[in-house]
Amino acid sequence: MTNGAPAALAELKVRLQEIYDLNGAVAVLYWDESTHMPEGGAAGRGRQIATLQSVIHSKFTAPEIGRLLDQLEPYRAALADDHDDAALLRVSRRDYDRATKVPAAFVSEAALHSSAGYEAWAKARPTNDAALILPFLEKTVDLRRRYADFFPGYQHVADPLIDGNDPGMTVALLRPLFARLRDELSPMVATIATCPVVDDELLHRHYPEAHQWAFGEKLAAAYGYDFNRGGQAKTRHPFCVNFSIDDVRITTRIDEHDLAGGLFSTLHESGHAMYEQGVGHQYSGTPLASGTSSGVHESQSRLWENMVGRSHGLWQHYYPDLQALYPDALGDIPLDNFYKAINKVQPSLIRTEADEVTYNLHVIIRFELELDVLEGKLAVRDIPEEWHARYQKYLGVHSPDHRNGFLQDVHWFQGDFGGGFQGYTLGNVMAGQIYAAALAAHPSIPTEIAAGHFATLKHWLTQEIYTHGRKYEPAELIQRVTGRPLEVEPYLAYLRTKFGALYGVTL
Repeated sequence: MTNGAPAALAELKVRLQEIYDLNGAVAVLYWDESTHMPEGGAAGRGRQIATLQSVIHSKFTAPEIGRLLDQLEPYRAALADDHDDAALLRVSRRDYDRATKVPAAFVSEAALHSSAGYEAWAKARPTNDAALILPFLEKTVDLRRRYADFFPGYQHVADPLIDGNDPGMTVALLRPLFARLRDELSPMVATIATCPVVDDELLHRHYPEAHQWAFGEKLAAAYGYDFNRGGQAKTRHPFCVNFSIDDVRITTRIDEHDLAGGLFSTLHESGHAMYEQGVGHQYSGTPLASGTSSGVHESQSRLWENMVGRSHGLWQHYYPDLQALYPDALGDIPLDNFYKAINKVQPSLIRTEADEVTYNLHVIIRFELELDVLEGKLAVRDIPEEWHARYQKYLGVHSPDHRNGFLQDVHWFQGDFGGGFQGYTLGNVMAGQIYAAALAAHPSIPTEIAAGHFATLKHWLTQEIYTHGRKYEPAELIQRVTGRPLEVEPYLAYLRTKFGALYGVTL
């Protein structure tokens, strides 16, 4: 190390550890708010989270952090790019430079509004009350525009919002990517629409909650989600939250007449959680101790939910267990009928329940609406009706209410308007490329899955992706893992192969 670097690095790590722990405390408060907190606690909880986030912002943007990063720059420059210390200093510098552009008062205001918006959404969605939530959404959009103004030099108002979740991604890059997907997926949807409709009535029989819960946790544990370092709770909108590498929680929601909803939410969130649990312990207490981007994170949840969880091989092994839990509902249903039901392709209203072929159209609608609003082409008050219009245009469906329209996702109402939804489609594309690389490295994976064994896939993903945390940015990570830059073809090939075989057509 250069002169003074050991002491400076040690001091920086102490300061970063304190910030890491405070962020963990915020995560605990958020998890409790979303799972167990009584309704009356909303105002106080909002203040608590806002206070802590203001403290975190102040501590991270303190001049001492900048001084230490400046002092350590010669040390960083002398290291190889993939050295852990180089990655720590690079990521800390990026985060610091972004954070110092945002005033602490704004951070507190946004945090307070996020909690208030969540509580308003929790009331508005069940009652279909668009009038209640629209003023909150208008303020959210104003806050997001103000946030973007702290980052001059971007080509589009949404670029700094996107870059915060998916480093290196911009509107200019995403628009053509989304257009390519739309052009490729639309013919698939049209071809499948000519096939006989799959009957999924069997998924909507009566499935008591207790068995759903136990079976979902059994399968998550088999995947490799460590319940000794995690746990599951119920919530309105499923999510995963990281208190520390050794305490990563998941949530789900159960509907006794929708077997797939709760089960695949559990598997989806388990994918997120295994990523967080798999981060190398040497990164604990630092900014490296999390997933590298929204898109990469989503690649893992979608891989485990769909490419593994909805595979024929997995259900060859686990379907008899599920039948044993629900003999009245499933005892006379053949495996292939169940497999087709959980993979049914049909345009629908709800993003989180959408099939793999139509899912990205849901994301594209949200992405386009966000850009139109941020660009000033669409007023917030017109979002509800424009939502209906685009669902009719792209998917041929129209919600009878707002509860299943623009109110369905919590993201916008917690302050994440613009820069969030693109990660879901990026995740799908990355998942296709990553899973293809895993199969190339270990051709036995499908056979192992059919036997109920997931260790080879889990170990490969841990070594190639999870253990690195934020050490590598998304584009570099994808190149390292797959040997190729990010590309859409492996994902499209996966969809064509799987659903062509399922429906007996060429896609």
